[in-house]
Amino acid sequence: MANSNNAQDSLWAPWQHARSLMITIRPFLIGGASGLVATTVIHPIDVVKVRVQLAGQASKTGSRSSPFTVAREIVAKGKFLDLYQGISAGYLRQIVYGTARMGLFYTFEDKLKKRAHLQGREISFIDRGIAGLFAGGLGSFVGTPTEVALIRMQSDGAKPLPERANYRSVIDALNTIVRKEGIRGLWSGATPTIVRACSTNFGQLASFSESKHQLSKHTNMPELYQSLAASAISGTVAATLSLPFDFVKTRMQWQSRQQGEAYGTTAY
Repeated sequence: MANSNNAQDSLWAPWQHARSLMITIRPFLIGGASGLVATTVIHPIDVVKVRVQLAGQASKTGSRSSPFTVAREIVAKGKFLDLYQGISAGYLRQIVYGTARMGLFYTFEDKLKKRAHLQGREISFIDRGIAGLFAGGLGSFVGTPTEVALIRMQSDGAKPLPERANYRSVIDALNTIVRKEGIRGLWSGATPTIVRACSTNFGQLASFSESKHQLSKHTNMPELYQSLAASAISGTVAATLSLPFDFVKTRMQWQSRQQGEAYGTTAY
């Protein structure tokens, strides 16, 4: 009888291991998949945002263009597909950074929940904030090369024809950056990128979890409405906290090392 039980345990062991593995990597898979969907929808807006952030840098007068003006100019020139310029870099960014930050956040949050439970309390907003900061920082450091490639590809269409790199893909962009600027070029603007990611994750993931928790605790709203309200709150908080760092990051990553040296400044 004992031998029969041992045989059954041995038979089910690989399946139990696979189930445990799936539970572990599920947050990473969900984070990556949701990031890819979001990138497909948001990428045109992101392209316009980058063009607006670089408009003053590219103009001698330093004049600002509105998002609507930039979008209208792109479409009016018959370059509607420019709104999806750099989409391959956007997808790679989500595969690397999006997967890492979401997976790490929920992994850290789960561990902090267990620790709080052992201490006889609920997980706090500070706990969620710490999870968001670490998840954002670690994910962003790994994903910075894809951020640099994304900015270069999105801004390339706004340059005069002789100055364009005409990147064929994100791999071509990464290879071009390494060839012309070295490996360090892939981490240009790393500091504001990491700070932006920390502030974004603190504002978005931590405030989303906390908002949804408070809404479920103090209101009778259906779960769908709780999620929508929490998303609106967290999106506003994240954008407010991260925009200054995002602006600096875009300017630094747009500028190559050669440009920085030519202007007497450094892009890093």
